Amino acid sequence: MNILQEIFCDHFEEIEYTCHPRDVEMENIEKMIHCGDPSFGGALYCCPKCAQTKFVPFRCRSRFCPTCGALYSIKRTTAMSFKLIAAPHRHCVFTIAEELRSLFLVDRSLLSLLFSAVNQVISRLFYDLNHSRHFVPGFICVLHTFGRDLKWNPHIHCLVSEGGIDKFGLWRSVSHFNYSFLRHAFQTVLLNLLQQKLPPEFKRLKAAIYRNSKNGFYVYAKSNKCNPSSILNYIGRYLGRPVIATSRIDSYDKVADTVTF
Repeated sequence: MNILQEIFCDHFEEIEYTCHPRDVEMENIEKMIHCGDPSFGGALYCCPKCAQTKFVPFRCRSRFCPTCGALYSIKRTTAMSFKLIAAPHRHCVFTIAEELRSLFLVDRSLLSLLFSAVNQVISRLFYDLNHSRHFVPGFICVLHTFGRDLKWNPHIHCLVSEGGIDKFGLWRSVSHFNYSFLRHAFQTVLLNLLQQKLPPEFKRLKAAIYRNSKNGFYVYAKSNKCNPSSILNYIGRYLGRPVIATSRIDSYDKVADTVTF
């Protein structure tokens, strides 16, 4: 049993009855706790030559599991690598105002709007290069729901090709990304999409955000000329791992009921 399994096993009832997690969260916690447990079954292998046998317990295949999540991440990263365009890429990060975070926490279905907003903004950025030729880039978006401080902070990591293909199949390289446009456009598009989904009371919050964020939402899109394969590995870590990696946990004190990381 690894340290994460031990922590969640010791505090299972507390999590279930005090934290009130969603059903899908409890399902993945249970899978992670029992991952590799022989009592939940496994496969028995036998060598036809020496007759030596080996029992391998079944894994949970949950993205929340530190073991199975790593394998899931590798498979997803490999699948994405086949879709990349053979061109320089830029790693962009789209963040939201702090006032909006709680809305996405209460209603997780709103997270899909982050992808829609980034899609519209990136597509518009390249379309404005030449309306008649309509350049289309290649980009991959990944949702990350927490920041370095491990607090709820949904944002989008986007790997964008530094160039696009027009309707005639011709390629145009793009080295300049309009930073100001990305900030303001992402703010406007996302707030408009949220207004379509939320009650009329959201208009008041929307107006307050415009007043407090006059420069738009923070978007990191500076030139970084990244190697697509290395950035894919970086993004891939977000696809299948728990909020905190087991390597970051220094100790777990059951008596003091504390975790040091």
